Amino acid sequence: MSTPSLDEALAQAADENGLDPAYRDIVRPLLREPYAWPRCCGGGCEPCAEQLIRVAKRTLELLGRPVP
Repeated sequence: MSTPSLDEALAQAADENGLDPAYRDIVRPLLREPYAWPRCCGGGCEPCAEQLIRVAKRTLELLGRPVP
C-alpha cells in the first residue's frame, strides 16, 4: 500500500475525527511543528485544540511520520 499525499491523509484524518472540512487548514501548522501544539482551554471552542491535535496525530500516522 502506498503512502497517501498530505492532502489525502489530512482529509482522511479529519473525516475520522469529525473535523469540519473548513478547519483542515488549521491543522497544517501543527504538522510542521508537532511539539508546539496548543492546549485545550476548556472554553468549548469550535474546533477544540484537542480535536485538532487528534487530527494532526492521525495525519502523521497515515504519512508514516513520527507521532509525538
